[in-house]
Amino acid sequence: MFNWVEELKKIDAVNSAVMQVMNVQLIYYFLFTAVICIAFPTELKTTKLGKAFLLSCAGFWLLRTIQQFIFFEINIGTYVLTAILLVGVVLFTLPVFKK
Repeated sequence: MFNWVEELKKIDAVNSAVMQVMNVQLIYYFLFTAVICIAFPTELKTTKLGKAFLLSCAGFWLLRTIQQFIFFEINIGTYVLTAILLVGVVLFTLPVFKK
């Protein structure tokens, strides 16, 4: 979809490596977050640390939503992806305020 094999050849080796490392680290973060959410739902909802973690995750998705309009072309896909990103914000925020 992004033709990374060809596109990464257009930049120097260090920037290409940085792009690839960032992507691998994001995959690790997303998997880690998913495991924490599945393994410790009660702790996330009932402890200060859990709520801070959830709000931090919500902040991640909110920041990503804002960046959608700064760095990408605005089109129908932008709005579809924005809706998906906002679902992440809501899903991580709701447990914090739900009694």
